[in-house]
Amino acid sequence: MENEEQIVVSMPRIGDPAPEFKAITTQGEINFPSDFKGEWVILFSHPADFTPVCTSEFMTFATMEEKFNNANCKLVGLSIDGLYSHIAWLRTIKEKIEYKGMKDVEVNFPLIEDIKMDVAKKYGMIQPNEDTTKAVRAVFFIDPKGIIRTIIYYPLSLGRNFEELYRVIIALQAADEFGIATPADWQPGDDVIIGPAGSCSAAKGRMDDSELDCKDWFFCTKKLDKDTVLNKVLKKK
Repeated sequence: MENEEQIVVSMPRIGDPAPEFKAITTQGEINFPSDFKGEWVILFSHPADFTPVCTSEFMTFATMEEKFNNANCKLVGLSIDGLYSHIAWLRTIKEKIEYKGMKDVEVNFPLIEDIKMDVAKKYGMIQPNEDTTKAVRAVFFIDPKGIIRTIIYYPLSLGRNFEELYRVIIALQAADEFGIATPADWQPGDDVIIGPAGSCSAAKGRMDDSELDCKDWFFCTKKLDKDTVLNKVLKKK
């Protein structure tokens, strides 16, 4: 209709500053991303409280929270449910739910109240063709400068792979620290990739470099041992 106003919200992209917001959470009010300056953050959404897939995910994330914290990464969850629903759901998880050997699980990271869907819309978490009233399973990796570095989306029916989310946060920091890229299925300790040469002479030099394993001028890897990676990425205890 001519008088009907349509609001179009652009989804943030990799390399964009993370959209700013203030929100009430289960851990008090937060200013995002400024409260997390100097740390990596995973901001993730889930469709609804008191749903089984989301429950399995929150139990897994809560169990792995220390592991992420040791990698200088904080966790922040979001759904469009209210604060009291969040509190009741998290209490139920702790008091009643056992899954894959996990029980008495306490969720200590903040869970955002987003009843008006303000944050979900800013981050493109509402996908109308999937559901107009629930956020999909979006995951945003945000670096210490507040820049979005990776975005992963899952449909409502698909639970996330949390070891993969941990692998991503380690790989992003390794790439920044050592100026490398990581190949398919990379894990700390695997060989890493050196970016393509920018000139003919550089390409020839790489082929002759004994520290590199070059399959061809554009495909060169090198060793980067696991301890070297983890000593740089993980917090010293």
